[in-house]
Amino acid sequence: MPEAWLLQGYEAVFADLDGVVYAGPNAIPGAVEALARLEPAGVALAYITNNASRSSETVAAHIRELGAPARADHVFGSAQAGAELLAGQVPAGASVLVVGSPTLRAAVQDQGLQPVASAEEAPQAVIQGFDPNLGWKDLAEAAFAVSAGAVWVATNTDMSIPQARGIAPGNGTLVAAVAAATGRRPLVAGKPEAPLFHTAARHLGVNRPLVVGDRLDTDILGGTNAGYDTALVLTGVDSPGSALAARSAERPTYLIPNLAALFEPYPLPEPTDTGYRCGVAEARVHGSSVVVDGAGSSDLDGWRAACAAWWAAHPDTETATEPEVLFVGAGA
Repeated sequence: MPEAWLLQGYEAVFADLDGVVYAGPNAIPGAVEALARLEPAGVALAYITNNASRSSETVAAHIRELGAPARADHVFGSAQAGAELLAGQVPAGASVLVVGSPTLRAAVQDQGLQPVASAEEAPQAVIQGFDPNLGWKDLAEAAFAVSAGAVWVATNTDMSIPQARGIAPGNGTLVAAVAAATGRRPLVAGKPEAPLFHTAARHLGVNRPLVVGDRLDTDILGGTNAGYDTALVLTGVDSPGSALAARSAERPTYLIPNLAALFEPYPLPEPTDTGYRCGVAEARVHGSSVVVDGAGSSDLDGWRAACAAWWAAHPDTETATEPEVLFVGAGA
């Protein structure tokens, strides 16, 4: 692989799914072809998903239907990560109240732990993941066990999930109900926490993956929390503007238009006397504004330069701060 290519030096790509590989029922243009190039280039592949209700093989089969390479051992979900996180918190063979799907129950069993169905069995731990069939009684059992002192792990805390009819409550809303009843907070395995990413790295035997996602608050923040470089791909939720405004922990290492850009040269912004230059674009901070010279708003190099300049001027921010962006001069 030529040294100028973005992937030079990375051992693996950790890819999100929705908004990166596919959108709705269809593959994102160019994604399948880019993913197929990873193995010949000597780069490992992992799909990272917060979904805790579908098995790795089910997810892999869906990806294969779209034409992309996928095996069960390419897929790392929050059920697996949650079970592995829990196994590090309790003795071997410990009893665990599983509040979630059959996939989550199987993941717990794979760790040598013993699933139980009720708080009356005095479980040593509770693991909670999404399942559309969960009801009040299931949440009550979790609350009883957590209140009694059981170790509590949540696979993820996504507050919403997209459905064909719209946005529905996610696992985070169910976890919040148990938290409200018990006054406790769980350990969390899924994005944006680090365990899911570390699980994938451990299984693949890699130390330097590149995390690729379309959301700052889950994919990019999760990669940052795990200590990995990140790439925001602009085929899903977030945009160059939201990346520019992002708080420090959600700022991506790279801005790329699509997965194909992983195999293209990446122009790193370089400091100048007044700001940062990327390609033909130069950006400088002026008060609460960023002025970009030499590029229009559709030129990604202009946004890369703007991000570098704004982030250098505001290196540690706990809240998103959106500057005015002014494109001036040639190309604007």
